[in-house]
Amino acid sequence: MNENPLLTESELPFGAPAFDRIENRHYIPAFEEALKQAKAEVDAIIENSAEPDFENTVQALEFCGKQLNAVEEIFFNLNEACTDSEMQQIAEDITPKLTEFSMYVSLNEKLFSKIKAVYEKKDSLGLNEEDSRLLSETYKAYARNGANLPAEDKQAFSKMSEELSLASLRFGKNVLGATNAYTLDLTDEAQTAGLPDFVKESAAAEAASRGKTGWVFTLDRPSFMPFMQYSANRDLREKLWRAYSSRCIADNFDNDANIHQIVDLNMRRAQMLGYGTYADYAIEDRMAKTKETVNNFIADMMAKCLPFARTEIADLQAYAEANGFEGQLMPWDFSYWGEKLRTEKYSVNDELLKPYFQLEAVRDAIFGLAGTLYGLSFIRREDIPVYHPDVQVYEVKDGDRHLGLLYMDFFPRESKRGGAWMTSFRDLSIRDGVETRPLVQLVTNFSKPAGDTPSLLTHYEVTTFLHEFGHCLHGLLAEGSYASLTGTAVARDFVELPSQFMENWGYEPQWLNSFARHYRTGEAIPQDLIDKLVAAKNFQAGYAFVRQLRFGTLDMAWYTAQCAPEESAADFEHRILAQAEVLPVIEGTAISPQFTHIFSGGYSAGYYSYKWAEVLEADAFSLFKEKGIFNKEAASSFRENILSKGNLEDADVLYRKFRGRDPRPEALLEQNGLSAGTK
Repeated sequence: MNENPLLTESELPFGAPAFDRIENRHYIPAFEEALKQAKAEVDAIIENSAEPDFENTVQALEFCGKQLNAVEEIFFNLNEACTDSEMQQIAEDITPKLTEFSMYVSLNEKLFSKIKAVYEKKDSLGLNEEDSRLLSETYKAYARNGANLPAEDKQAFSKMSEELSLASLRFGKNVLGATNAYTLDLTDEAQTAGLPDFVKESAAAEAASRGKTGWVFTLDRPSFMPFMQYSANRDLREKLWRAYSSRCIADNFDNDANIHQIVDLNMRRAQMLGYGTYADYAIEDRMAKTKETVNNFIADMMAKCLPFARTEIADLQAYAEANGFEGQLMPWDFSYWGEKLRTEKYSVNDELLKPYFQLEAVRDAIFGLAGTLYGLSFIRREDIPVYHPDVQVYEVKDGDRHLGLLYMDFFPRESKRGGAWMTSFRDLSIRDGVETRPLVQLVTNFSKPAGDTPSLLTHYEVTTFLHEFGHCLHGLLAEGSYASLTGTAVARDFVELPSQFMENWGYEPQWLNSFARHYRTGEAIPQDLIDKLVAAKNFQAGYAFVRQLRFGTLDMAWYTAQCAPEESAADFEHRILAQAEVLPVIEGTAISPQFTHIFSGGYSAGYYSYKWAEVLEADAFSLFKEKGIFNKEAASSFRENILSKGNLEDADVLYRKFRGRDPRPEALLEQNGLSAGTK
């Protein structure tokens, strides 16, 4: 065991993981030993004969399983970002054991009786704000995880939790498998008609990396989206769109059974805890509090945005017809004609913008923005090992103070799932006066360098970078003693505020002018191009809103049912979304079978959070528009009241401390040109 890098104390700077030494063979022994240690630590709390108090029960429990947490965070984060078939099998093998331990802790009657004894005398303990919050949140978490269930129900609850974990793993594994299983291989240059050089170069590099000639397009977003936007070959657009939209439906990666099992298990667990539906259970602990609030929020937004979306589709249909298109616009036509209309209307597109958004320049500008707002600096650390050659590591400092490490992993590969996300290999904690700072991971799937062309980002990728970096700041600027209360450990519908808030700078000329230079000539981005980009910001905003609201509607429909529907996932989805369709529904395609957010990504009954948090960020950023986008007073308040506070207080309280009032819902519609009187 002493030779296992997952079990030995790191000698690297800041206790960074020894990624250069970790091999797949280390995981199972590390999990088994860490589970053994964690159980012994829990049992020590249970068997302690002293009267239960905050320190020997609640605080001790908070710090239990440090070794196990470290192994889990490394393994499961890498299983998302740098996996292989062996790791995926390890995940399936170890998950039942981890769930069994989790249930041993959360359903342990002796342990809960001690927690309850401390909780019942909380008002007389003289705890400070942070310790009092930990006590309340610990008690609530145990109650919400079945600790109050009758003994005969606990075993069933535990079994369902294990089955749920495995079903979620299978769901994500299938989506990754289906994404990697398909490529569109082109060898005839005529088939690339309409594609800009940057798209062709990237596809040629993809082909070369696979030992093929010509051009290869995949279902990863940096490959899929540009093809849909620019390819003049409608048949090929349809072919690629159908492949993308039919993933995990009636194929080798079919997720229908997994969806039904996940929904059923979530519902049964919630009902066992006394809730009518899983949504009632999940939302109770968030800002929204009730499913009725969420459904009303979505319905209100949908009612206001759907007319705009339908007008935008009608305008696009008319534009396409005026330019020689015949028939009804189909889903594989939307991005293509939308890009043409956007370019004609605003004279701006990705081909014009990408040369000014070299990845390294964007990265440094985002670092600079964090420096301007919060006084942070980012120092490249090449002495700290990484889990893949693409990964970069930065030490983050506030003056002379070390805040944490930031691991940045930018490019797609078969071993990485699609999308972009932030997570951590280690969270903040203070124990016995010793502070352990976070190790944060930022993962994206940006366009790779191709030939002598560096990685050039679309503007969408620039805002994606800003978004995930906002999550990273939430983790890195955390303050407090307890990992369960710091950083991004906040209500699901509050966690997207820092990320979506950061996206605003992507449309601010003052920030864009500070760094956007042509990667070949060094020429500053023309002011008229920035003006056009800003003017085009709300292009088809109605459609974009409706698209997100449809996802939220679908999510809530799955998790407000009393039981899993008997119909297929695709049929259920089409029935639920029928009233909000703006483009034709295509048989054999659906969102649900590949909707990782709600079936394996932690957003079950929570996808509404994106729009909910957009209301918060639009209202929050309006303060910066009033005071100045680099205003240090506003930034200091945002850091103090939002970024550093984690879950030390309820989200609505923290927001009011920052803004001085509740958020204005109208701010979001106004920001996107969707309020009354706008078009």
